[in-house]
Amino acid sequence: MSKVLIIGAGGVGRVVAYKCAQNNNVFTQICLASRTKSKCDLIAEDIKTRLGVTISTAQVDADHVPELVKLIKEVQPELVINVALPYQDLTIMDACLETGVHYLDTANYEPQDEAKFEYSWQWAYQDRFKQAGLTAILGCGFDPGVTSIYTAYAAKHHFDTIEYLDIVDCNGGDHGKAFATNFNPEINIREVTQKGRYWENGQWVETEPHEIRKDLTYPSIGKKASYVIYHEELESLVKNFPSLKRARFWMTFGDEYLTHLRVIQNIGMASIEPINYEGKEIVPLQFLKAVLPDPGSLGDNYVGETSIGCRIKGKKDGQDKTYYVYNNCSHQAAFDETRAQGVSYTTGVPAMIGAMMLLTKKWSGAGVFNVEEMNPDPFMEQLMTQGLPWVEVHDGDLEL
Repeated sequence: MSKVLIIGAGGVGRVVAYKCAQNNNVFTQICLASRTKSKCDLIAEDIKTRLGVTISTAQVDADHVPELVKLIKEVQPELVINVALPYQDLTIMDACLETGVHYLDTANYEPQDEAKFEYSWQWAYQDRFKQAGLTAILGCGFDPGVTSIYTAYAAKHHFDTIEYLDIVDCNGGDHGKAFATNFNPEINIREVTQKGRYWENGQWVETEPHEIRKDLTYPSIGKKASYVIYHEELESLVKNFPSLKRARFWMTFGDEYLTHLRVIQNIGMASIEPINYEGKEIVPLQFLKAVLPDPGSLGDNYVGETSIGCRIKGKKDGQDKTYYVYNNCSHQAAFDETRAQGVSYTTGVPAMIGAMMLLTKKWSGAGVFNVEEMNPDPFMEQLMTQGLPWVEVHDGDLEL
């Protein structure tokens, strides 16, 4: 029997719970926990009604290690899947160490008081997890996650050396809202307003936000304005694939989205510095999050597709080679299956697959790992059957 504890009941938590319930031959007992138990209960009721699978629910404040430890001891899972906020990665890792449980997340740690993300805080847990004989898997969503698996798969099967990597992330969908983010607004806005950064010739090159733009063509979607931003998987990929001469991450943004974003920044609503308002201390970005649409509410009328992949150049048998591997995901199909939109779906499905890899012993090892350090083959096989099939294009025009 394999028990799993899922922490976080947003859109991604909903998808993870659904997909675990669909694969209840592996996930024989599922507990979904969140700060707000009623959110978990609604998801559990939906899963029971639509899939006939019963999952348990619990309340926990993931900011507090003692609460987490108490819940983990009560549930006794083999693995904790962390799809809570990135601020809570370290407390959940601490609780896993204290209770002797494996750990998996989809996004790296961010300190709440600084708009900065890097793996250093979590990589620092390497010795503790290794000594405990436990596995911690970092960044097992789509990007980071599947994009890193794609890279490892390409390196294993199609290249002798990978030299140029461009991760391309397009959301070609339309949710009909004037301005809304596809995942937690606070995290999203912090992420996309930072300076850009990419790897070239052995060093990081920093750019102003959205400084580098290129119109790229995405399968079934067409040309979209794409911008270089910094994304966390670049940090681990350049470490684990030292042959890389350049690695970049591109994301599409519409003009209207960028206009809203500029206004939000210009009037101070993107600030994470506390201000005094009528005798109370509030953080402007957290207030903005409260008034923006809940990402979990976007799925019902969301049309269009996401398209995320890796465009790779390198050498095979002494010859230049290009390779493009990608997935297109329909927002409507994702909603029909899980009642969550495509961005939540593309993050939640890989988290479930990574958990499956651990519980079935396809992935193992003591310590802290990024997903590209694991065998990509069984993961890639599961993507084909779990709702995120991938397509390969060999020696095509990468536009980059």
